[in-house]
Amino acid sequence: MSAAAQTFASPAVKTAPRRVSGWAQLTRLLPYVSRHKLEVLIGMVTQTGMGIAGTLLPLILGVITDCIKGEQTPLAQLGRLTQISLGYLLPYYHPRDPRTLAVFASALVIACAVMGFFSYCTRQILIGLSRDIEYDLRNDLLEKLVQMEPEFYVRNRTGELMSRCTNDLNNVRMVLGPGIMYTANTLATMILAVVLMFWISAKLSVFVLLPVPVVAVTVWVFGRKIHALYGKIQQSLAVLSAKAQENLAGVRVVRAYGQEEAEIRGFDEPNREYIDRNLRLIYFWSLFMPLLQMLFGLTFILVLWQGGQLVVMNRITLGELIAFYTFMTRLIFPMIALGFVTNIFQRGGASMGRLNYLLDSEPKISDANAAAPKSEEIRGEIEFRHLTFTYPTARSEADPTKPAGANSNGNTGVNAPVLQEISLLVPAGSILAIVGPTGSGKSTLAALIARLWDAPPGTLLIDGRPIREWPLETLRRAVGYVPQDTFLFSETLRENVAFGVDSATDEQIQNAADVASIAAEINEFPAKFNTMVGERGITLSGGQKQRTAIARAVIRDPKILILDDSLSSVDTGTEERILSRLDAILRQRTTVLISHRVSTVQHADQIVVLRDGRIVERGTHAELLAHHGYYADLYQKQLLEEELERE
Repeated sequence: MSAAAQTFASPAVKTAPRRVSGWAQLTRLLPYVSRHKLEVLIGMVTQTGMGIAGTLLPLILGVITDCIKGEQTPLAQLGRLTQISLGYLLPYYHPRDPRTLAVFASALVIACAVMGFFSYCTRQILIGLSRDIEYDLRNDLLEKLVQMEPEFYVRNRTGELMSRCTNDLNNVRMVLGPGIMYTANTLATMILAVVLMFWISAKLSVFVLLPVPVVAVTVWVFGRKIHALYGKIQQSLAVLSAKAQENLAGVRVVRAYGQEEAEIRGFDEPNREYIDRNLRLIYFWSLFMPLLQMLFGLTFILVLWQGGQLVVMNRITLGELIAFYTFMTRLIFPMIALGFVTNIFQRGGASMGRLNYLLDSEPKISDANAAAPKSEEIRGEIEFRHLTFTYPTARSEADPTKPAGANSNGNTGVNAPVLQEISLLVPAGSILAIVGPTGSGKSTLAALIARLWDAPPGTLLIDGRPIREWPLETLRRAVGYVPQDTFLFSETLRENVAFGVDSATDEQIQNAADVASIAAEINEFPAKFNTMVGERGITLSGGQKQRTAIARAVIRDPKILILDDSLSSVDTGTEERILSRLDAILRQRTTVLISHRVSTVQHADQIVVLRDGRIVERGTHAELLAHHGYYADLYQKQLLEEELERE
């Protein structure tokens, strides 16, 4: 592992993290919803229209029943309400009249059609709204992730972040679409139905409302259980995603070492934990729904018993009992939806809490201290002043109270500085070469120049100005960085070379590839620069990937060019060709060369040797050879290796 990938933690104060309710987590969605106020308003209007149309169905059924039974006045208990809701149809009412049945049956069909139309509009608007907000959230998440510094990605594995941006985001979308829609439908239906049921018979309505307190307590108890369990389920899923992502990314290493069975066994434990937690959730869910259905069944029995007696005693008509019973039937779905909605909101609350962790994360490397105008150009002078750098601490996300570097006993070691007392001036347009053993801090020094990590205040200056005063956009636009670990995107070679340059021409891409000595090989491919390189450049050799990365840096025409051991995978002949073509370019900008090969760095204006984070030697190639230190030993060893290769 490189030094840049290592973080250490200091002892932490063990305080229990404050638990935030799912509802409080969901309040973060309000700004997103407020952007679509008109859609929400129209959705609520169509939802209300659907509720009103649905309320007419039981009334029409009641009138049809009274017509068949021969009642002179349909739905007598509703009185004035019948006149308001069905007044336009009542003139056609005659007891036991086939024409009356035809009229009200037609009205029933029309009411169903209107209800279906409003239902379609509601789903189209509210579900579409949830997709629009999902789009906004996804963009905000990606924007946040690309702003975060390397330390954030040390603390959070890629698979876990992917799980948050896919599974958790989908659960939040369910809150915004089905969650809101079913909630509004439940409230509208329940309010209208309960009012009309009390109007028909207060006594029967009391029997209907008897189980409501039990339902409320049941929903509250099971809702808390579901919320807690689903949070754990999402954590387990994140672990599984991270494990799968690591195995897929490192599949060649797994196969090379014959570790397929071991990795499968390692995957089995988190997989079993994920299944067990889901089975636990299913256990509570399977208790919750049957309990609600049992309460509904008891209520229907009570209503049939008491309502039948009221019909026999002529206290209400049979049509009113049918209407009442139909209203009760319409209440079943809202009551069941109450459980479904509870599940959606509890899952969404748990997932939103995990997304809030990302949305609330603030990059520690920012423009907070920027003073230089963005229009100011960087010339390329680099100065280190007594720089001592230690990697920042990182806590485990799974347990914020436990330091990430703690061992099983909870002890932590004190992190030694990676770089110590570095004082160095690199004039604009000059070439600095850095050599040294593995782990001496070479890559860290390069990463500080690109401000991937923050140097202590006042210890690193660009053009005489502290690096923190330069806007990040200005600084990174002026830096061409070829890191030690080459990364190519799963796109064409053209897009990989032109990455970071808007509207790069074919000529610019060709010239950059020529400088990196990769153009000839690319032109031999059937699709030339349109060749897809595969994930992380898997279809290219190590040397081809490095040269493509060099071309990507060259095409940016940066003021500061950093090559971090970027020629390690090419042979010495190719290295000489690349360096000869790069020579004219290197002389026009400040260049930082990091290498283990003396042949790469021998023509630099100044060479520094790092050891244990300190500069132990500095000078030109000739001066360091005369010093007879680490550099001279390295030179002699490499000369001997070249002679042995020639033999």
